[in-house]
Amino acid sequence: MFTGIVTDIGEIVSFTPVVQGQLHRLRIACSYDQTTIADGASIASNGVCLTVVASGVAGGKTWYDVDAAAETLALTTAKHWKLGTKLNLERALKIGDELGGHIVAGHVDGIATIVSREDLPDMARFELSTTRELARFIATKGSITLDGVSLTVNSVKDVTFTVLIIPHTLEVTTIGGWKAGSEVNIEVDLMARYAARLTEMTV
Repeated sequence: MFTGIVTDIGEIVSFTPVVQGQLHRLRIACSYDQTTIADGASIASNGVCLTVVASGVAGGKTWYDVDAAAETLALTTAKHWKLGTKLNLERALKIGDELGGHIVAGHVDGIATIVSREDLPDMARFELSTTRELARFIATKGSITLDGVSLTVNSVKDVTFTVLIIPHTLEVTTIGGWKAGSEVNIEVDLMARYAARLTEMTV
C-alpha cells in the first residue's frame, strides 16, 4: 500500500525488452539508500507498483531493477517509458508512517489524457479526460492518484475533470513537465470503487 506522496524522482537508466516484448526489465536510478531496498520490495513508479528484483550502487547512485509485465505494458503508460524517462517514486507504506495523502494500492486502473494546462501564479491547473468507466468513480473534492501523486479533484464534467497543482508538488514531482496531449496513469479512489460496488449489489 502507498499514500500518493512522492518521495523521490527516479530515472530509467537501462531498458531491456525480453520475452518477445511481453516483459521489460528496467533499471531505475534513485536517491534512496540502497541498504534499505530488499529484493521483493514494492516501489511505486508513476503509480505502478513494481517489485524489486535486484539493487546496487553505481557511480555513487543507487539503482534497482524491476520487471514490467504484459498487463502493465498494456494498461499503463509504461508502454511509453524509455531510457531517460523520469518517474515519481514512492516506497511502500510501513506501519506507523504518516498517511499524508490517501490510501493508494499501486494498481493503476487506466490512463487519463491531459486536455489542457493553465499556468497560474506559482500553480498550474490541468484538465484531463478518461474513460466513462473510470469517470464514474471521480467526484468533486474526492481523491485521485495521477502518475502516483495523490491529488484532490477540483471539478468534474462528464468524462473530464480538473486538478490544481500547488508549487511544492510541481517542484518535487514530474507534474511540472506535464503537457497537453500527454498520458498519465490514473488510479481511482478505493473508497469510491467500493461505494459503487455496494450500490450495484443493493439495487
